[in-house]
Amino acid sequence: MGILRNFWNEIRPRGGWKYPAFIVSGAFVGLFIYSFFASRAYSYLSNDPATCVNCHIMGPYYATWMHSSHGRNATCNDCHVPQENKVKGYYFKAVDGLRHSAIFTIRGESQAIQAIEASSEVIMNNCIRCHTQLNTEFIKTGRMGFKDTKEMGGKACWDCHRDVPHTRSRSLSATPNARIPMPKSNVPDWLQKMMKED
Repeated sequence: MGILRNFWNEIRPRGGWKYPAFIVSGAFVGLFIYSFFASRAYSYLSNDPATCVNCHIMGPYYATWMHSSHGRNATCNDCHVPQENKVKGYYFKAVDGLRHSAIFTIRGESQAIQAIEASSEVIMNNCIRCHTQLNTEFIKTGRMGFKDTKEMGGKACWDCHRDVPHTRSRSLSATPNARIPMPKSNVPDWLQKMMKED
């Protein structure tokens, strides 16, 4: 406790800076809270697939997943987030979400989004996790992870099962009129009316 007290005594504003520092700190805290709710950041803690369409870029992927066999049995997190434990899952969601938001903000995404290697490994491990009985009892391939397939020159699950779960038509231009549950706009009604009048 003494360490924190010493740290506070070192950084606390003194003299005439006390009130401006308090106002600036309050403004930053207020801006953070507003941004947290306006961006629906809290929704990323859930398992709801509709969270993915907070970013309109994910619309085609949501629409194609919704009409696939996986749409009835699996959520986005079941395939795209590690399932070993909660800490690893939330850490991966945070890192991957920050990467997505950075790329989407600068409009650096391609027409057809491709999984990076870390995501590919997670996806394949989840394919194997869900379809263990198929891999071990019926076709007897055993458990060969993504790294093993890369090292041995094998194929990933989606090399053969290309249409599962997002079909081949899963780019921004392939599903332009897809019906998806878009989130409610944060723009106030009075501002929307003003924008329509211009």
